[in-house]
Amino acid sequence: MNPPSVAAATFGVAGEAIAGLRVRWLGRMEFTGALALQEEIVAKKREDRSSADELLLLEHEPVYTIGRTPDRSSLLGAAHLPHPLFSINRGGQATYHGPGQVMGYPIIDLRRCGQDLHIYLRWIEQLLIELLADYGIAASRRESLTGVWVENRKIASIGVGVRHWITMHGFALNVRGDLSPFNHIVPCGINRVAMTSIEKETGNKFSVVEIGEALEEFALDRIIDLRAASEAQAINV
Repeated sequence: MNPPSVAAATFGVAGEAIAGLRVRWLGRMEFTGALALQEEIVAKKREDRSSADELLLLEHEPVYTIGRTPDRSSLLGAAHLPHPLFSINRGGQATYHGPGQVMGYPIIDLRRCGQDLHIYLRWIEQLLIELLADYGIAASRRESLTGVWVENRKIASIGVGVRHWITMHGFALNVRGDLSPFNHIVPCGINRVAMTSIEKETGNKFSVVEIGEALEEFALDRIIDLRAASEAQAINV
């Protein structure tokens, strides 16, 4: 599948960046198309620092990915995997993406945000925690484990890449549907982790598009928090 054009559909006003962040809903697409689009936007932002930060929201066809690590034990050998596998330039171990997940790919110039990856990761986690609270789910962080959890159940995975302080890749939030593809790997390299979803936690069948629309609103409201947190740290250094 070819990557969508710059005029791809948005939830709000097509092509308009609000609060310095442009959010685009891309529908369901192959992993390769989304990766090519991210690469294109990162390259553009390297050339033009004034271009708006972006958040791509989409749903993937089934795929496994693993980050840049020599330890591939989380794949359990990989030959048995029922869907394609991609090694990509993010951190972390193996995970699964597919229908029923909202994928979020923030492409943000961290040179505007204090060049602090730790603050950025915590911002993504907080964004998802606050979103889930609106659906009655008490989600939280877990010490030394990047991602979002409901007690000991993982509901969102996070893995980012950074080039010249511009981010790519991002998060996968489990909304609904079949979680069994996670059984073919050790998700994020965490043994005996239980995966969950908004549907499993609430008993309600929210659509991926509905959750994507809510994510757009939260991201537009909270992008200022990322920049403010970075500015506050800079002042305190």
